[in-house]
Amino acid sequence: MAPVLSAVGLTKRYGDVTAVSGLSFELEAGSVTGFLGPNGAGKTTTLRMLLGLAEPTDGSALLFGRRFAELERPATRVGAVLDSADLHPGRTGRDHLRVLARVARVPRSRVDEMLALVDLAGAADRRVKGYSLGMRQRLGLAAALLAGPELLVLDEPANGLDPEGMRWLRDFLRAFAAEGRTVFVSSHLLAEVAQTVERVVIVDHGRLVADAPLRELVADSSSLEDVFLELTAEPSR
Repeated sequence: MAPVLSAVGLTKRYGDVTAVSGLSFELEAGSVTGFLGPNGAGKTTTLRMLLGLAEPTDGSALLFGRRFAELERPATRVGAVLDSADLHPGRTGRDHLRVLARVARVPRSRVDEMLALVDLAGAADRRVKGYSLGMRQRLGLAAALLAGPELLVLDEPANGLDPEGMRWLRDFLRAFAAEGRTVFVSSHLLAEVAQTVERVVIVDHGRLVADAPLRELVADSSSLEDVFLELTAEPSR
């Protein structure tokens, strides 16, 4: 069986700048994997290549053994949230999801189900321009889940969430993976990542510096933060 997600020699260059260089890793079904790296490490570029939003200069980015563009009804295979600000400010939360449900050909009833799931039922008929960052994050997650995907790809999903929201997200992602589905989550909140994921992929300057189960990575260290800072530290001049 093909991995749920695989990057093989994934490379992206913009002129003389190499954003991602020879990146290779795989995700298996039923896992929650953290994708970590400093600002400018190539994380967002990698996610965009995996989701078919940017073309690799070299290498391959595959989901379920295929390029994203080759997936049939991709919304049923992959749900993604890369930018919670990418929402129409004049639409209500409910209307935003209704438009996406129509495009994805999923029952309209899923809209209210997802609004309830992410605790936005009470704000469903408010315009998105009045949503807080945390509410936008919840709406983005509801959109990603509309078609019941097997894989979630999330970029900084805990931004703007209060402690209760962060706990809810943590529990939800674990339960999602326990059903045999898969989560790939990029975040700078290392303490939260350490409570959520089973595996960690760390990149720095576009290159892979770690790919291991969390328990192995922190076995000889006090925390994920210590490991992360050691692996991504700038060399002394």
